[in-house]
Parts: sequence; C-alpha cells; structure tokens
Amino acid sequence: MDAKRVESISARVDAAASSPGYIHPQNGHKPGVKARLMRLFPCSTAKKSSASNQSNVEDELELSAVRHRPEGLEQLESQTRFSRKELQILYRGFKNECPSGVVNEETFKEIYSQFFPQGDASTYAHFLFNAFDTDHNGSVSFEDFVMGLSILLRGTIQEKLNWAFNLYDINKDGYITKEEMLDIMKAIYDMMGKCTYPVLKEETPRQHVEIFFQKMDKNKDGVVTIDEFIDCCQNDENIMRSMHLFENVI
Repeated sequence: MDAKRVESISARVDAAASSPGYIHPQNGHKPGVKARLMRLFPCSTAKKSSASNQSNVEDELELSAVRHRPEGLEQLESQTRFSRKELQILYRGFKNECPSGVVNEETFKEIYSQFFPQGDASTYAHFLFNAFDTDHNGSVSFEDFVMGLSILLRGTIQEKLNWAFNLYDINKDGYITKEEMLDIMKAIYDMMGKCTYPVLKEETPRQHVEIFFQKMDKNKDGVVTIDEFIDCCQNDENIMRSMHLFENVI
C-alpha cells in the first residue's frame, strides 16, 4: 500500500465527517494515528473506481458476497462515531481487498512491522491484534476494525483508557498484573529499537513498570483493576505522558 492511497482514504473520511509521551522516535517523524491505523489493514484503503458512486442499496447487497458478513451499516452507525457515508467508504475498501471479510494476525504483524523497521514489532503487534480481536477468534472483522477505530480516533478519554486497559490485560481476566504490564512495556521497547531519545537502557522497562505499578495498585493487592488504572491515569500527568499510547505506538 502506498502513501498516496493512505492519504486519499484519510482525506475522504475527513471530508465525510465535515460534511453534515515518553518514547519518541529520534527522527521526529511519525504518521498520524489515523494514517497508521488505516495502513494497519491493507483492506481498509478504498480503491479508486466508479464503485464509489454506487447506491446504498447495492452496498448493502454486496455485504453478502464475503465469507464473514458484517452487521448492517445502520447498526454500525449507531455503535460507532462514524457516519453512514464514512462506513461505506471504509467498508468498500475493506471488501475490495479482503474478500474473506477478515484480517488474520500474520497480515496484521507484517503491516505493523513496516512502521518500526529499526526494532522487532511482532510481540507488540500480537498484543495489539488481540485488543482489536474482541471476540478472540483469531481474526479481525470489519466490525472489530471500525469499533476499535472509532474509540481510538473519536472516543472519550474514558473510552480510550478502557481500551488501553484491555490491551494491558493480556489474559483478559479483568486485572493487570505486574508481569503483564512488563510484557507490554518490553514489547514497546523492543519495537522502538535504538531509535529513541533518550536512548533506552535494558533495565528501563522494568524500572518504569515498578513506578507505574506502585502508583496504580492503590490497595497493594498485587493487581490493578480497571478503576485503579483509569483513576491513576487521569490524575497523573506523568503516567499519561509516559504511556503515550495513542500517538506513538498505536
């Protein structure tokens, strides 16, 4: 997928909408969240064709042509912060390049690794994929994609922190352990490689986790609940800046 196509779909989504940290890459250049998320899925970029003028009825009928049939556009419109027109743009691209209607983890990893060629993004991409794969069936459907995209791009702080908690809660038991937090942190540092400023030391992830966990685990029971996580993040500017989830690594 080339940059022009990414910019094209981002511009189209923006046009439709307008019509009704701590780890920093050294070169200072990073794509916007929208462009990065759109490129995560090769099937999320619409192809230029006369199909862009197809009727709503035809769009709905075409949903049945894929192995995984998404929910109706009206239902997705009510569940996300995207308009019907935006969903049609997103789905048309998804359908054109992913006839099966889903994206598997290997494809997800391959695309995500392109953003961090200086490091190893495979482990973090695995965790991120699992956060998008809400029904844990090993694939990301169009519904999974737009629901996650809606939260990350247009969600409230509370919604974004809920999503972040789900990312850190690796085994999905409703708690974050120190080991889970360390696994995510190590994966982020492995992904960033040596292109960070300041240059990171090997023990840095563990040191950060010790600081974060001590602040978050208020009752000292060895786990962080979602209430502890959200309360601490919202009231500690340093943690929010250090996590920097939605600008640097998503």
